[in-house]
Amino acid sequence: MGVTRVLESQLPLLIVMLALGTAAKVFTVATKGEPGGLSRLGPAVLVPERIQGPALLVCAAGELTLAAGLLLTTHPLFRWGTVAFFALSTYVLLELRRRRPDAGCGCFGDVSSAPVGLRSVARTLVLTGMAAVSVWAPVPGWAAAISPSWLLAAGAAVLLLLSPEIEELIDRVRYRAPCEQRRGPAESVTLSRLRSSGTWRAHRGELTSAEPYDTWRELCWRFFAYRNHDGDDVVFAVYLAGRRPAVRMAVVGAQEDSGSLPEYTPVSA
Repeated sequence: MGVTRVLESQLPLLIVMLALGTAAKVFTVATKGEPGGLSRLGPAVLVPERIQGPALLVCAAGELTLAAGLLLTTHPLFRWGTVAFFALSTYVLLELRRRRPDAGCGCFGDVSSAPVGLRSVARTLVLTGMAAVSVWAPVPGWAAAISPSWLLAAGAAVLLLLSPEIEELIDRVRYRAPCEQRRGPAESVTLSRLRSSGTWRAHRGELTSAEPYDTWRELCWRFFAYRNHDGDDVVFAVYLAGRRPAVRMAVVGAQEDSGSLPEYTPVSA
């Protein structure tokens, strides 16, 4: 009996997460979200602009199908499909961090517009594990929901801790304007956040000076430009929202005589 409760305990959470993801994506496509539309939301940023909306709707339809299957049946197609969905989501988030570090995960529409961080990746890993455990649950989701256990509350607490969207929702309650239209923290505060980050500590030794030679703001990012010992520009970007903002770094090589543009990882939309 105890093993059965463990196996079925996370089914309601999986259903709720899938349903919320569906509703948020449909709402975002219908309203076009915040300024910038879908161009900053994964997985839409990985496809051509003309099909970004349909891509989010296809993802939402898949989530709704899985949620309905988990709720009403015990069919392994829906159980294993949910495992595959969250495992694939983890891969997509890692790709976004590598290819588009300025983009949000889009997990819950434009509420998930902050750059993908370790919390978002950890959340999809936890959901993958929950889905894997639930594969062998002997009851459908509705039956598990009417007899919840403390394991359900523990799972919900973990997901809340790993959800940066909570901070975004609090910010939206406090500020009606989107991030790029809000008055950001003082430059000195943002610089302090940069210097306390792991990205700064990893590259500080490469810089000729601890003080930036230029700084500017673009949308939700503040940029700090330095030079390294090879004469290249090293640009750090600090996200202006959240208690632990994302920090990105790009090295722009000096290529005045090459006739070609430098190659670097984009850090801004």
